[in-house]
Amino acid sequence: MFSLLYGLWKYLFSKAEFHVLILGIDKAGKTTLLEKLKTLYSDFEGLPPDRIVPTVGLNIGRIEAYKSKLIFWDLGGQLGLRTIWEKYFEEAHAVLYVIDAANQARFEDAKSALEKVLRHEELKGAPILIFANKQDVEDASSAEEISRYLDLKELNEQLSMVQGVSAHDGTGIKEGIMWLVDAMKTSKRTELLRQRVDAVVR
Repeated sequence: MFSLLYGLWKYLFSKAEFHVLILGIDKAGKTTLLEKLKTLYSDFEGLPPDRIVPTVGLNIGRIEAYKSKLIFWDLGGQLGLRTIWEKYFEEAHAVLYVIDAANQARFEDAKSALEKVLRHEELKGAPILIFANKQDVEDASSAEEISRYLDLKELNEQLSMVQGVSAHDGTGIKEGIMWLVDAMKTSKRTELLRQRVDAVVR
């Protein structure tokens, strides 16, 4: 009887936990975004932008939002570091891909890196949230312009959204994270990962 009641309590009150990869080429603003997420969704301030250095390896951030626990893995985006991205695909529920919307000269590099991510079999069914970052910068391309430029055929079978944001002042971030949590709760990817865990437990 106790185990039945405990199981019901756990089901009703425990929060879903999701792992989200923050990817993108270098200088897109990934780590600045992670620090802003900490500021927006927790009781302490993340690092200010002027104290953030390029990521070499991995940064981890944890927040609670919309009745869910989110663990973010922020991976370095330099060309030589992108080969390690796929080592984290297996456990990821979703991808948050960051593009510097104010640097049109690097759009093609950002698109190419994203296409490689989307073609990977291990991320099949994972929701993709694309942040068109640096909307606070004059002449930054809008989310609609970024979406048209990317024209990603690989997204046809995956939940996806392009959101204009500023990791500097926080504009647009909460709207994007709310969409991402909703998408992860209903995605095929989340169901697949749940089945894997159940199989191990048994």
